[in-house]
Amino acid sequence: MDAPTTASAGNGADGDSGAWSWFTPSPAKSPERHTEAPEGHDPGGDEESADTSAQSPGPAAVESPAPPPADRTASGRTATLPPRRAVAAPPAPESALEASLRTQRPAGPEASADALLIRRTMAEIEPVAEQVTSYFYALLFVRHPDLRQLFPVSMDEQRDRLFKALLTAAQRVDDDASLTDFLAHLGRGHRKYGTQPEHYPAVGECLLGALARYATLSWDDQAEAAWIRAYTKISQIMIDAAAEDEAVAPAWWDAEVVAHELRTSDVAIVTVRPDQPYPFLAGQYTSVETPWWPRVWRHYSFAAAPRSDGLLSFHVKAVPAGWVSGALVHRARPGDVIRLGPPGGSMTVDHTTDNGLLCLGGGTGIAPIKAMVEDVAEHGRRRPVEVFYGARSDHDLYDIETMLRLEQAHPWLSVRPVVSSGPSGGALNSISGRLPDAVREYGPWGEYDAYVSGPPGMIRSGVDALVGVGVPSNRIRHDAVEELVAAGE
Repeated sequence: MDAPTTASAGNGADGDSGAWSWFTPSPAKSPERHTEAPEGHDPGGDEESADTSAQSPGPAAVESPAPPPADRTASGRTATLPPRRAVAAPPAPESALEASLRTQRPAGPEASADALLIRRTMAEIEPVAEQVTSYFYALLFVRHPDLRQLFPVSMDEQRDRLFKALLTAAQRVDDDASLTDFLAHLGRGHRKYGTQPEHYPAVGECLLGALARYATLSWDDQAEAAWIRAYTKISQIMIDAAAEDEAVAPAWWDAEVVAHELRTSDVAIVTVRPDQPYPFLAGQYTSVETPWWPRVWRHYSFAAAPRSDGLLSFHVKAVPAGWVSGALVHRARPGDVIRLGPPGGSMTVDHTTDNGLLCLGGGTGIAPIKAMVEDVAEHGRRRPVEVFYGARSDHDLYDIETMLRLEQAHPWLSVRPVVSSGPSGGALNSISGRLPDAVREYGPWGEYDAYVSGPPGMIRSGVDALVGVGVPSNRIRHDAVEELVAAGE
């Protein structure tokens, strides 16, 4: 299935005001009036995913005469950032949007001064996020045209991913553990785009340039310094994670298509053989690039547990305007070679417990559920596994025969097909209705670990249903889509 990226972000320390690695704050200037610059999903179930890890790494509004000395990162790599002259402004009055943001994210005693300043900036730019994003990429490609080759030819879908990832990380500057987990994953994933340590100063330069140009009310020396500290920490974590990963894994794997089975007119099961061992866990996902759309990557879950022959399978649904999904379903054939990024995701089985597993899979979201069932079987522990397999109609239950064969082979497994259109019963003994409603009819589920995989709307409603029937929220696992991350990866 198209698998979303789990993105929980947070961050860290305020940093020392006297030493900020690549950045040096510059004297405040009068605020500039901005003019609009020219412009340079999320998986789950039936929707093609957007890679929230973003593509690889824009310029300051005004340059200073001389660059600062280069600083060395913790990984031993060096990068130099030309300084900027900040765009200053008097403190802004609190807007209704800022007040709303404070209500949603209470600023208790634990909130740092940097966190408050960053949230204030983000509250101001939120209404003009499209313009800020466009300006960011315009700066990046005008001042650093060599970086354009790291991005896909069309920027329609890619345009806001990198910028959003940066803002997501910066906004959570007070949670070191979460920030490190989120950014380390991004740093490792960025290797496949060709991202190098020297690209990070350019991105930071453009990030600050875009913020300074549009956050004219809240941008001053203090805000700039807070963003400098946050971005320095962000980039450091990503660079170090990439350097550590480089020692043990390739930036990507080439994988030959060895089987292509069209299950419906728009769903295919694609099996590939990687050019070298590919370590992953059942329930995880990877990013895929096809030869027909260079530098366009999409997430897909592994549809089987690790196999002794090393083959990997994916369930792919072609969606309208889906470049990668359309190519994999309608164009890929045995002998074609695709690229795989590193594995990711935390929707994996906890084999230290005998808790039952309650699995909700909608559409191609059944792929990682199938992999986890196989994983439980291979571990040989008899623990109840309840699978609710949802689709629009019986016809859309494209992998139901496989799931029913697994049910026949394992007495601890129960598979319940659920269709939203059509009568219940029939040859498949399906349940009629919505997947979350069907789950409510059975149970109790309080002693189960729950897993949800499918389109974004199904994930939301599924989690709500599970909490409603008594499953503790800390025992519900799913890989969050980008829009879920934006609401609070």
